[in-house]
Amino acid sequence: MKQNSPELRTPVHDFSLQLSATPRGARLARLLATEQLRSWGLPLDPARQVVAELSTNAATHGRTPGRDFRLLLYVVADTLRIEVTDTRADRLPTARLGLGLLLVDALADRWGVIPGLPPRKTVWAEIDFAPEPESLSSGGTGTLPQGLQG
Repeated sequence: MKQNSPELRTPVHDFSLQLSATPRGARLARLLATEQLRSWGLPLDPARQVVAELSTNAATHGRTPGRDFRLLLYVVADTLRIEVTDTRADRLPTARLGLGLLLVDALADRWGVIPGLPPRKTVWAEIDFAPEPESLSSGGTGTLPQGLQG
């Protein structure tokens, strides 16, 4: 008798790339992540803003000459996880957060830092979402949370 294996009912997506730890690499991370999210039919914001901040931090504060940073996006069920790994484990985010990490804190549902094999560290953020029934690929509103608007 043939038994059917249980099917995975929620889609699992992943996307990974390695980029130069430069302003251009950070910009490419944001642009390529935006296109990947669009292809998956997911809201663009706040994810692209989080990718931009974490990638800029990797290119600015996590930069080691000659070494790249890695961007990883993956979706399981209704959660998008964004991971940016750089090669400056000696520079961990501190209690005195910069503006970029304050923005990540405001936009993401959760975030943190995972030490990796030396000399690496990964800063991650998770965004929970509910698919928009009418137009999944329309993206977000592009507005900042109330407390961060100028």
